[in-house]
Amino acid sequence: MPKLFRCSTFVVFLLLALPSLRAHASDAPYDLIIRNGHIIDGTGSPWYFGDIGIRDGRIAAIGFIGSATSKHTIDAHGMVVAPGFIDMLGQSEITILVNPHLPSKIFQGITSEFTGEGGSAAPLNDAIIKADRVSYEHYKITPDWRTLRQYFARLEKQGMGINLGTYVGATQVRRMVLGDDNLQPTPAQLEQMKALVRDAMRDGAVGVSTSLQYAPAPYAPT
Repeated sequence: MPKLFRCSTFVVFLLLALPSLRAHASDAPYDLIIRNGHIIDGTGSPWYFGDIGIRDGRIAAIGFIGSATSKHTIDAHGMVVAPGFIDMLGQSEITILVNPHLPSKIFQGITSEFTGEGGSAAPLNDAIIKADRVSYEHYKITPDWRTLRQYFARLEKQGMGINLGTYVGATQVRRMVLGDDNLQPTPAQLEQMKALVRDAMRDGAVGVSTSLQYAPAPYAPT
């Protein structure tokens, strides 16, 4: 089931061809068997020919499953079976609220995304919402969250079609304190921004991202 990547605890799921997976976990039927595929498991090993048995949403066996039964079967003859691709610079933080299934990602084989390039879904305040009102109205989205924790809670409530992790944007934090003007923070304002980063990291951000091409990001000195 798709999940949110949280802080330092996330794991990228790969179809690892572990020896334990090559043997049948039990004689129970599989929910799905993908047969006769060219398996590329993500480890860097050469492809190999085989089947994949899936049970309860998890890979239960990789190899030659033989006469094992399943509720559904996919014949992948002539096709590659591989882990989902990871989009390391996605921008689906708002569109996932429009269509949680994110078909534009899934149809490309992308099953995981990291977003939050400079700007991020949170933190939010009324001034940013007002400044970005046209975008929210275009997508018919009501920004009813203010922190990443609240944003993640909304995603978990609605469901997701992919795995999602996010950085906290350095631009986002700057806008929270200084707005969009070409200003330099006072020591007190800088402490406010640092506190916002700490809060976002505790909420589940996987890091801090800058995007210096877009204002007001380039107003910040090193």
